[in-house]
Amino acid sequence: MTTTTAPAMPAEWRDFFALTKPRVMSLVIFTGLCGLLAAPDTIHPVLAFTAILCIAVGAGGAAALNQWWEADLDAGMKRTAARPLPAGRMDRTSARDFGIGLSVGSVLLMGVAIGWLAAAILAVSIVYYAVIYTIWLKPRTPQNIVIGGGAGAFPPLIGWVAATGDITAMPVILFAIIFMWTPPHFWALALFVKTDYAKVGIPMMPVVAGETSTRRQILAYAVLLLPLSALPWFIGGTGAVYGITALVLSTVFLLFSLRVGLRRRVSDDDTMKPEKQLFAYSIIYLFALFAALVADHWLVQGAIA
Repeated sequence: MTTTTAPAMPAEWRDFFALTKPRVMSLVIFTGLCGLLAAPDTIHPVLAFTAILCIAVGAGGAAALNQWWEADLDAGMKRTAARPLPAGRMDRTSARDFGIGLSVGSVLLMGVAIGWLAAAILAVSIVYYAVIYTIWLKPRTPQNIVIGGGAGAFPPLIGWVAATGDITAMPVILFAIIFMWTPPHFWALALFVKTDYAKVGIPMMPVVAGETSTRRQILAYAVLLLPLSALPWFIGGTGAVYGITALVLSTVFLLFSLRVGLRRRVSDDDTMKPEKQLFAYSIIYLFALFAALVADHWLVQGAIA
C-alpha cells in the first residue's frame, strides 16, 4: 500500500460514521434483528438490544478496516472517491485504530453480555470480511464476492444464536440464503460500474470473465435462490406466510435476473437500466424476505397463544 497525504483538518464524527458504511450496516442490522426475533427462544429486550448493537458495531469496525486497507483503490474509483480516506478528510492510522477498536469492543461485549458462541461467530464474520475478503480474495480472484459473500451472511445466524445459545438448521439456512443472494446482488452492481474496477485492477467477474459470463451466472444463482429461499417452509421451520412470500419474492427476483441474464448490450452508451433495477430490487427483496420471516413467526406464535 502507498501512503496517502495527511488531511489538513481533523476528521469529524461524520467521517468516522461514514467509515462504518451505514447503508450497508442497515441491512446487516435488519437481518441480524430478524434472526433474533424469529428464533424460538425469547431474550430480554436489553440483551436483545445489546446483541444487535454488537452486530452493528462489529460490522462497522469491519467496514472501517476495509476502507483503511483499500484507501488507494477507493481514490481511483468514481463511486468511492468521496469517502473520508481518499478525499483526505482522515488519516489512515485513525481509520485503522477506529476499526480495530470497534471490532474488538463488539466481540468482547457480545461475549460478556450474550455468550461466547455468538461472540466467536461475530469475530469470524469480522475477520472474514476485513481479512479474507478484503485483503486476500478481492484483489486475487473473480470469485471474490462468491466466497467472500459469507461475511454478509452471518448476521441472522449471530442473532439466532444470541437468542438460543446454539446453532440449528434454520439459522444455517438463513445464512445460505444471503450467501446465495450476494453474487447476483453484487454482480448487478458490478456490471454498471465495471470500468471503475477495471481502472484499479480489481478482478471483478465482469472485468475478468466478461459481461456474458457474468449475466449467465447471475441467472444461475437466481434459479438456485428460489427453492433455497422457501426451504425454511419445506422443512417445517416456518408457516405458509413466509413460504408463499418467499416464493413470490424469489420468482420476481428470477424475472429481474432473466432480463439481465439474457440481455446483450447494444452500445457503450447503454444506461444499464435492467441491471440497476435488479440491484435495487435485490435490496428490497432481502428486507421483505426477512420481514416475512419475523411476521410468520409472530403470527404462528400468536395463533398458538
